[in-house]
Amino acid sequence: MTFDLREDASGAGPDEARAANVHSESAPPAATAPDTSTPHVRDPWRARYRRNLVFTDLASLIWVVYGTQILWFGLGNAQLAAGRDSRISDLSYWAFSAILIVTWMWALAFVESRSDRVIGTGSAEYVRIADASFRLFGAVAIIAFLVQIDVARGYLLVSLPLGIIVLFFTRWMWRQWLVVQRSRGRYSANVLLVGSLHSVTQLASEFARTPSAGYRVVGACVPNGKIADVIPGTRIPVMGHVGDVTSALEATGADTVAITSADELPADKVKQISWSLEAGRQHLVLAPSIVDIAGPRLHTRPVAGLPLIHVETPKFSRGQSFLKRSVDLVAASVGVVLLSPLLIFLVVAVRLSSEGPVFFRQTRVGFRGREFTMIKFRSMVVNAEELLAQLAAQQRDAGNEVLFKMRNDPRVTPIGRIMRKYSLDELPQLFNVIGGSMSLVGPRPPLPSEVAVYADHVHRRFLAKPGITGLWQVSGRSSLSWEESVRLDLSYVENWTLLSDFVILGRTARAALAPGDTAA
Repeated sequence: MTFDLREDASGAGPDEARAANVHSESAPPAATAPDTSTPHVRDPWRARYRRNLVFTDLASLIWVVYGTQILWFGLGNAQLAAGRDSRISDLSYWAFSAILIVTWMWALAFVESRSDRVIGTGSAEYVRIADASFRLFGAVAIIAFLVQIDVARGYLLVSLPLGIIVLFFTRWMWRQWLVVQRSRGRYSANVLLVGSLHSVTQLASEFARTPSAGYRVVGACVPNGKIADVIPGTRIPVMGHVGDVTSALEATGADTVAITSADELPADKVKQISWSLEAGRQHLVLAPSIVDIAGPRLHTRPVAGLPLIHVETPKFSRGQSFLKRSVDLVAASVGVVLLSPLLIFLVVAVRLSSEGPVFFRQTRVGFRGREFTMIKFRSMVVNAEELLAQLAAQQRDAGNEVLFKMRNDPRVTPIGRIMRKYSLDELPQLFNVIGGSMSLVGPRPPLPSEVAVYADHVHRRFLAKPGITGLWQVSGRSSLSWEESVRLDLSYVENWTLLSDFVILGRTARAALAPGDTAA
């Protein structure tokens, strides 16, 4: 079995080379008009990627189903037992397993778990895999009952969860490979942005910040745009005005049109653009100006022929609060027990390494603006706060205009530097979680002095308990601007789900095992 992972190297014209270097720091801005004489050859990466997923899905299910059968029945020719009134004769488990595998593969295809709209990012891919699997096994149980076939329960109870886990793992492995490819500009949708100059620039920066999402901007059409210009502050070539979408698609080889604003495009023009796209090969995306709103809060409801997008207001129900608190309490308690040897070792290490208390206590602002005392292992010298004003006047290489950080902070002790590298100084905050003042995942707990300079909208971060880790920590930490830190915190608060907490915890564990940024 082989997997075709090669890139299509054919038909790369000068425009495609320019598009591939949109995000290259060394590429000079476009200075000449793109050559539109030869259309680009599109890279059929979607079909190639789906084919690879089919191969690994099939291999995974064969391994799981037949492995479970052999584990349960051995290598013998075990038979399904049919009831007396059943018209179906005894069926070998070898044949039944083959039918189950084929049906499982069909179910995964039926729910479009390999669609390019869900692969590579988000949770929809995993949700579809789990949904198809549970529905399939539910159907098997119902059919077996109706036709009076006795299928071994243990065989099914092992195959279902193990199959889902293995499918999740293989899809996750493919995602890691896809992230690497997309960071190199491959296996991504080539996007042509259409709209106002401001909205095009904003969306382009969002795509550039998250290349793993799989959108690579190859050109833009803006009002009064002239070929050979570039979008200010970027290397994105202007392919003409908003009426030149068709010719721009041919010149850039784009397979996706993203309309960023409709002020310059009447409804009939948007409709004409959609009609001009090749079915199944080119895609139309409408990017609303509202950002950082998660899928569960967005609902498209056709009203009088208009596809209206309804945005639900954030809900913080008692059930959600109880669920989050329960997970926090159980996980933090188990964490303290499991990590107790490490905690004792760090207590001794901090005590012996420098003078001063083992723990560092600091007043922070938490849920609903209430102050609490946050606990950490002391990683700095005792008079660290007194030296802060002097260091704040120096040139910093981390943090932002509100959050003070330095990568080589002279106040950090030798053992403190090690603890910060692996985020071990944060472990005592598990007791804050048990006490209820913090959560495992949440917004960053700010200092009262920081809250004093907050804009009004930033106070929405206090709708959730502050966390030991959070979306801001796994998304850049010290390299983030203040506006970006606030945006991530507010996005977490307004779109919280238990699944997102688990994802953030997983990313935090991975970052702790392979630390890079130590400015905390």
